[in-house]
Amino acid sequence: MTHHADSPLLPAEAGSPARERGEPSTSAPGAGRLLGLDLARGLAVFGMYAVHVGPTPGQDGVIGFLMDLAQGRSSALFAVLAGFAVALITGRRTPKTGRAGRQAVTKVVIRAVILLALGTALTMTGTPVVPILAFYGLFFLLVLPLYRLGAKPLAVIAAGWALIGPQLLYVLRPVVGDRSFPTLGQADGIVSLLFTGGYPALTWVPFVLAGMAVARLDLAATAVRIRLALTGTALAVTGYGGSWLALHLVPGAAEALRETAGGPGMSSASSGSEGIFGATPAGMLVASPHSEATLSLVGNTGVAILVITACLAAMDAFPRLRGLAGPVIAVGSMSLTAYVCHIVAIWLLDTEEATVPPLYILLGFIASVTALATVWSRFCRRGPLEWLMARATGMARRIP
Repeated sequence: MTHHADSPLLPAEAGSPARERGEPSTSAPGAGRLLGLDLARGLAVFGMYAVHVGPTPGQDGVIGFLMDLAQGRSSALFAVLAGFAVALITGRRTPKTGRAGRQAVTKVVIRAVILLALGTALTMTGTPVVPILAFYGLFFLLVLPLYRLGAKPLAVIAAGWALIGPQLLYVLRPVVGDRSFPTLGQADGIVSLLFTGGYPALTWVPFVLAGMAVARLDLAATAVRIRLALTGTALAVTGYGGSWLALHLVPGAAEALRETAGGPGMSSASSGSEGIFGATPAGMLVASPHSEATLSLVGNTGVAILVITACLAAMDAFPRLRGLAGPVIAVGSMSLTAYVCHIVAIWLLDTEEATVPPLYILLGFIASVTALATVWSRFCRRGPLEWLMARATGMARRIP
């Protein structure tokens, strides 16, 4: 998926006294940074809701623009924040070693197994949404061997993976076939998680590595935040700007864009070996949502870094904003519960029968989860699933 609450993104041990009282702290050291990460996660939750139950993107006006903005970027933001989880559990600035290190590694493994199982259970509901949780579980396991690395090595590996992964996927996807939904216990489950699913690890792990690299930095330093903002801007311009040039200069790229316009949302979850890149290699230059191309990874990583940096800066610079953003922060503090609830609601309400979901469905989902999270946070430090996750990962303390 990072801070006050135990979620798929951040560990429970990062909690603050204020959260235990059910309210944001305005004075605790680092409270702004923790709340900023919760805010970013809350925005990512709303973005996922927009993708799954919101109006069809591509419409004119502000609503259409916001729906377009959420496509691909909200799930990428979740993945970058998941990197924060690994870094925080294993030691944010200084990786843990010895017994503490073994316990931290065990916590990540337990978390990964739970997410794999929970994601599989959600997939079995048969909703048209591709649950991301099983993929997250695999991401955690794949990046765990790198947890002792610093920011620069992690960034270099993320960049190299983003350059090589999509090209490998282009070659391997037609070979391994189209198995779009991960199901544990079936032979094609790992194939789906790695190559053919809605969030193939071969192209999504760079987001997690980027999150780990950012988490290793001194995020309290203004100079670091400025560099992050500039880096995020450069990545976004390179990714989306490079794709724009490709659409105008490379033969076949524009056609590939039309073929890769879908993504793992309500009705277009992985559409086969040609569905990601299109029928020609030119599709590898397209930065459309879930195109899995290098330029898409670069652009989405840049946006995620910008959102996280902006949220961190806003919570520190404007303490009064913390109260106004409190409901969104509450959602972010229990993002695992919020995510699972919306998949279950889609299953129970059968919302996919609406070919063009009206705006009120999305607003109803957002209002409901915001109200529930706000009330819950007044009485409990963690969301219900976050509490269960904390209890499960607490077994790692027994590791000698």
